[in-house]
Amino acid sequence: MKTLTIGKLAKLAQTSIDTIRYYEREGLIAPPARRASGYRDYGPDVVGQLNFIRRAKHLGFTLSEITELLALSSQAERDMAGMKFAAQAKLG
Repeated sequence: MKTLTIGKLAKLAQTSIDTIRYYEREGLIAPPARRASGYRDYGPDVVGQLNFIRRAKHLGFTLSEITELLALSSQAERDMAGMKFAAQAKLG
C-alpha cells in the first residue's frame, strides 16, 4: 500500500493541510502512522474520508453530525439503516 504525505493528501482531497490536522485533532480521521522523521504517512483511503467530510459539510451537516455518520459508516454491515435514517433526518 502506498502512503501519502500530508501535502499530497491535501492536494488529492482538495483541502488544506491545516484542515487535515484539525480533523485529526477532532477525531474525524484517525491519526496516521509516523515515519522516524516525524512525517505523517496517510493511507489512500483517507482521501475518500476527506471527500465524504467535505460533501457532508456542503449538505449542511455539522462536524459533530459528520463524526456520527463516520462512526455509523464504519459499522455499515451492522447498522446501515441507522446511517440512512440519520442522513434522511438531517436532509429532511
